[in-house]
Amino acid sequence: MDETTTGLVLLGATPIGNPGDASPRLREALASADVVAAEDTRRLRDLATRLGVEVHGRVVAVHDHNEGERAADLVAHAADGGTVLVVSDAGMPTVSDPGYRVVSEAIAAGVPVSVLPGPSAVLTALALSGLPTDRFCFEGFPPRKAGERARTFEALAGEPRTMVFFEAPHRLADTLEAMADAWGADRAASVSRELTKTYEETRRGGLGELAAWAGDENPRGEIVITVSGRPAEALDQESAVDEVLARVRTGERAKDAVADVASATGLSRRDLYNAVLRARGSGGDATA
Repeated sequence: MDETTTGLVLLGATPIGNPGDASPRLREALASADVVAAEDTRRLRDLATRLGVEVHGRVVAVHDHNEGERAADLVAHAADGGTVLVVSDAGMPTVSDPGYRVVSEAIAAGVPVSVLPGPSAVLTALALSGLPTDRFCFEGFPPRKAGERARTFEALAGEPRTMVFFEAPHRLADTLEAMADAWGADRAASVSRELTKTYEETRRGGLGELAAWAGDENPRGEIVITVSGRPAEALDQESAVDEVLARVRTGERAKDAVADVASATGLSRRDLYNAVLRARGSGGDATA
């Protein structure tokens, strides 16, 4: 590739609500880019109007359904010396939004990629949550189907970092209930909606409390859920097995004891139950 003709792929963070959060660099890029690849072209043009920016370059739609087809053409345009600006509807492209395939293609082709930093729903909700921010993970949208969602949360039962999720408002109550079932109703969490907008709201409390609120209020808007990680004081598995066995000796069913201890400690219910069965096989006294 002739480096003298190589252009650039730019990832531009757009406002998550308030247009005033658009950076000067984003405004400049919108006006000067040869191609603007937008998740929704109508929303892109609306944003440009709000910002008082005239988009001079070609505007193309790049979303989940066509990014694989269009990525090569966009990268080829940058390779020929053009500037390609990639924007999503809100926040940073590639974060639960289109852009990843374009970046991958650009890297593979040796085309420079750069970022115009800006608003992030993940970091904004994390900062508002009041939960630990020193270590966190972003888990995107939970699965829509109840069974897959439950398995996903089960796999995250031992996660010690603060977890951040996106969710659709009509699934919020069910998701919070599933989280409470997997991690305990008292696990600290927050729900943020309409961030940076007029009716911005963040609710904080235990997962059970938040699930009840969501079921009663049916909150609307774009939703971010932030959940604290497994408590640092949670029992290790060996101690948890001992507690389950002790409760079984008092007459409690093993499955019930496992469910309660797993919920209270953040341990995986499946892993704990299997450990209890192994302990029974080696001389323990658990009964199903």
